[in-house]
Amino acid sequence: QLQLVESGGGLVQPGGSLKLSCAASGFSLAYYTIGWFRQAPGKEREGVSCIGTRSSNKDYADSVRDRFTVSRDNANNTVYLQINNLKTEDTAIYVCAAALYGMGCPLRSTPYRYWGQGTQVTVSS
Repeated sequence: QLQLVESGGGLVQPGGSLKLSCAASGFSLAYYTIGWFRQAPGKEREGVSCIGTRSSNKDYADSVRDRFTVSRDNANNTVYLQINNLKTEDTAIYVCAAALYGMGCPLRSTPYRYWGQGTQVTVSS
């Protein structure tokens, strides 16, 4: 089975930090672009970050560029999203997704074939 499982979400105060994980089973993340998306009530799905098969190929949405860091650990078949200085507007379900090799590093949903179920991030005072 080809699965992606997110973890690391939770309830944090503004200014806090979280490190989300996206663990793959059934296939190797080394050959896939991994995107992070978030979905909040009343808002469109937003691609917040991606990392290509070459880890130097990364991108971030403008809204998170200075606070989020994406990385991969191919040995553990896991991609991470470090989130610093959390804001209330970061509250959302965060989902990771995998795109086939050669798709670049898009922040659009269309190229991604495999999707996880998401992990809830709640930022509140």
